[in-house]
Amino acid sequence: MNTDLSNYRKSYEKHELLLKDTPENPMELFQKWFLEVDKFFPEDETNAMTISTIGLDKFPKNRVVLLKKYTYEGFIFYTNYNSEKGKAILNNPNVCLSFFWHGAERQIIIKGKAKKIAANLSDGYFESRPRGSQLGAIISNQSEIISSREELEKRLAALEKEFEGKEIPRPEFWGGFIVEPVEFEFWQGRPNRLHDRIRYSINNEYDWLKDRLSP
Repeated sequence: MNTDLSNYRKSYEKHELLLKDTPENPMELFQKWFLEVDKFFPEDETNAMTISTIGLDKFPKNRVVLLKKYTYEGFIFYTNYNSEKGKAILNNPNVCLSFFWHGAERQIIIKGKAKKIAANLSDGYFESRPRGSQLGAIISNQSEIISSREELEKRLAALEKEFEGKEIPRPEFWGGFIVEPVEFEFWQGRPNRLHDRIRYSINNEYDWLKDRLSP
């Protein structure tokens, strides 16, 4: 197989990102971009983000997860703590998040440190999930080898019967992580590959420093 993609090109021409127009706190720019994408580019799944971890095998791995909450403190998502992703984070909390919104020709890359959120916060979110999602979190030994799709469906049917008419408790192995950022990079596509890149990095006094990067 020899597939040449060298003629795949797109000109980015929708927006600009100038250092003088950026706020002092990167979370404010994140929220501005997030809300704009959510409003004007509904075809994008705005809260879909790629999280990169360093696995127990020492290799980096990326996968897409859903952002469920963001605050000035960081970015919260939920997962199985016993999954490959969960084990990687608990072993090495240094992670990277990225959002790519092709409609707006924008990307945000966020370096940070991940840690478990409080159990009561995970309880609250778990209670808000549809019952099917709650049951799915319990029956799936995420990242483990499974013999067939039918095995999952049998587990689901058995669990539906077990919890019929009952509340479903959050399993201890499932919950949230918060990624506390230490660096942001905002990327805005521009013509001729002269893209705008603004980096925020945090110093020892927890102030955000801004730089413009060469594309």
